[in-house]
Amino acid sequence: MASYLASIFGTEQDKVNCSFYYKIGACRHGDRCSRKHVKPSYSQTILMPNLYQNPAFDPKNRMNPSQLQNHFDAFYEDVWCEMCKYGELEELVVCDNNNDHLIGNVYARFKYEESAQKACDDLNSRWYAARPIYCELSPVTDFREACCRLNSGEGCVRGGFCNFIHRKNPGDELDRELTLATKKWLKEGGRDVKSPSRSPSPEPTRRRY
Repeated sequence: MASYLASIFGTEQDKVNCSFYYKIGACRHGDRCSRKHVKPSYSQTILMPNLYQNPAFDPKNRMNPSQLQNHFDAFYEDVWCEMCKYGELEELVVCDNNNDHLIGNVYARFKYEESAQKACDDLNSRWYAARPIYCELSPVTDFREACCRLNSGEGCVRGGFCNFIHRKNPGDELDRELTLATKKWLKEGGRDVKSPSRSPSPEPTRRRY
């Protein structure tokens, strides 16, 4: 019986634990959900809810698509470099959804659980863009399961209101720059949180928008 319960934990067959929370780290029902949201005591992944304030969702927005991408790229680079201060960062995911439980959510997956815990402890006392940062450990470890598969193909009919993550990607050039800068930083002496000493994170390569 115990092995069966373990095999269905967090799946749609699990009638006790919420499969959406387990896969995505967020659920549209929130505290009203009829199933349990079991918060992890340790994880490689942190979640910062509503951190990215997407100007595209502002009714008064006057930015064109190029300006919107530049705005996002500046944010993405800023957060990436900041996360590297806590340890080796493996993945940064920003939600492009427009529903209450996913809008502006930012996930950071580190190589080590210790790095994620250090980031979570520190970020809860910090601010970004004149707003307090809220951070928690997330159960999400595989973003292939968390992200909407239709969003990268023919298109998701639910759009920004989909309950799976619609991932917002940085420009190709920035993606390459950050990958190379991080590799160089690690090669030249960057250290993760398990090390007694850490050099500064990679420096931003462009000005903020």
